[in-house]
Amino acid sequence: MKRLRLFLCALVLTFATVAAPLHTGWATAASESKKKTIHVRSYTRKDGTVVRAHDRSASGTKKYSTASPRVSKGSKAVRCATCPRDGHGRIKRSESAKREFMRQTGYPHGRPGYVVDHRIALACGGADAPSNMQWQSKAEAKAKDKTELKCR
Repeated sequence: MKRLRLFLCALVLTFATVAAPLHTGWATAASESKKKTIHVRSYTRKDGTVVRAHDRSASGTKKYSTASPRVSKGSKAVRCATCPRDGHGRIKRSESAKREFMRQTGYPHGRPGYVVDHRIALACGGADAPSNMQWQSKAEAKAKDKTELKCR
């Protein structure tokens, strides 16, 4: 008798796990959850940039395109085609604007361990003016340079 009960319980459990995915109510609930969006509150990244509040699709629902990461739909990559370039193909920087920025910030001869960097990269359409410059540590500048490749 005990063996029969044990066999019946095992049979019921086996049938329940096999039949559960076939139940139409569960399948529609799962597909509806994929359509939902998630609200993300605004937050500040480690580098100090602020991400505004927005809605995003639920995880596992994003469709990835096969387009090149540099050229995607809706993105406006700005590249200065008319900017003067040096012998290496880089955009020429204004030395007078850089000197003016250094003088305004109180470091006319430079700052040890720091470099003058553009807040908005020249390649992304930023101005070569003191108002678009900042002091940045060498490590931070290298990390920022890697992300600025998306504009080129």
